[in-house]
Formats: sequence, structure tokens, C-alpha cells
Amino acid sequence: MEFIKITEQPSLYDDLDKKSVKEILEDINTEDHKVADAVQKAIPQIEKLVTLIIPRVKSGGRVFYMGAGTSGRLGVLDASEIPPTFGMPPTVFIGLIAGGDTALRNPVENAEDHTERGWEELSQYHINPKDTVIGIAASGTTPYVISAMRTARKHGILTGCITSNPHSPMAGAEADIPIEMIVGPEYVTGSSRMKSGTGQKMILNMISTAVMIEIGRVKGNKMVNMQLTNQKLIDRGTRMLIEEFHLNYDEAKSLLLLHGSVERAIEAYQNKGL
Repeated sequence: MEFIKITEQPSLYDDLDKKSVKEILEDINTEDHKVADAVQKAIPQIEKLVTLIIPRVKSGGRVFYMGAGTSGRLGVLDASEIPPTFGMPPTVFIGLIAGGDTALRNPVENAEDHTERGWEELSQYHINPKDTVIGIAASGTTPYVISAMRTARKHGILTGCITSNPHSPMAGAEADIPIEMIVGPEYVTGSSRMKSGTGQKMILNMISTAVMIEIGRVKGNKMVNMQLTNQKLIDRGTRMLIEEFHLNYDEAKSLLLLHGSVERAIEAYQNKGL
């Protein structure tokens, strides 16, 4: 099938520089409404990928996000939220961005064009067939990502991808489970930080959250393994224990701080009958 680079097609809007602020905002919002629908259409592929990731993570496998520019930053962002939200070590979901941490704030010239660097970075983590590599690239053509996925696949490692172009080189040749989220041309032509970036974040949320729920890091609808890194989260955890055991606030807070997480506090309370 023909590879059509939708991400480079002209915007459906013109004369942006002549529009009022209100018109610009309304136009962007109109386009953003298309993102959720595009993600919904991709759910069957997202489900396939998550279903394959879960047993790998349960057996000690890791998930590597790889991308350049906005795509790489979003992968690092999602991975960095797993420890505080679900109490997992930072070695379960790992975000790699072309150009390294410098590229999180500043563009690194030609970083995405390095064809060997991606696999070199994965190799530093002693990647193995228990792991999963998810390439993130709106264009589906980023050499840093594609080359790493190709080599990972040769080593028997599960590969997935998130792209905004149908039948891209990344999705068609290098991903076991391609996720094609077709959001259409961007409001500012070629600016994939907009709809494509929004959709990527939504899908990354779905992947990581679904995996964490399925491996037991959520109880009911609550983040019972969240890290207690500030007063807001301590208060949240305290109220979870109040709801669970009908304790007063000070009792619940003391129990939480003693055991360090809502889940451990619940287990201790139930086992000891405190």
C-alpha cells in the first residue's frame, strides 16, 4: 500500500496570521476533537500490544519508549510518571529520546538521523526478549527509532509503534503491533506537536495505565501504591484509609506513614486487626 505522509500535508486552514485569537483557539479546538476519535479507532491494536506486554512485565520485562523531539519527550514523560503514580521502580518503563536528556529542553541537531544510536542505547540496558520496544514517531520515518526497532525485532524482542501516518516504514516493516492514529493534517502545517502529540500522550496513558492496573498496582479505582512525596498525596492516602476502615484522620495518617503506602497499610491493618 502507498505510504502517504499525512503529517506533512497542508493544513485545512489558511491565513492563520489574519485570524483573531478567538478564531485560532476555536479552530485548534475543532481539530483536537478529531484526536479522541482517531485514538478510539486504534483501540484494537492498542489492546493487542498491552495484552502482550502484561505477561512480559509480570515476568520482569521492561517497556522502552523511543522517540525524537516531541515524541521522545512524551515517552520520557509517561515513563517518569510510573514511579510516583504506581510505586514502581524507574526501571520498568524507560523513555529514551534521540539526543539524550539535553533534547528534553533543547533540540539536538541531527540526533534523530543517527541510525545506530538507538540500539546502542537499548544495549546499555541489556535489553532481552522479556522486554518491549515502542517506537513513537508521528511521521513513522525517524531513523533513530526505526533502526533500533529493526535490531530489537531481530533479537526476538516485541516491538510496537505509535504513528500518525498509514503504512509508514516504522509501522509496516518494524513493528509487530503497529498503532496508526490518523489525526489528519495539523493546524499549523507539519507541526506534529499538536494533534499527533496529543494523541500520542493519550495512547501512552492507555498503555501504561492498563498495564499497571492489570499487574495489580491499583485497588478498585485508587492509586494504592503511589509514592507519598508531598502533603497532597499523604492526605489522599489518609482519606483512602479512612474510607476503607472508618478510622479518624490522625489514626489513618499514622498508619499510612508507618507503612509507607496505602496498600501496605491496608495489608497490615487487615493482618493485625489493628
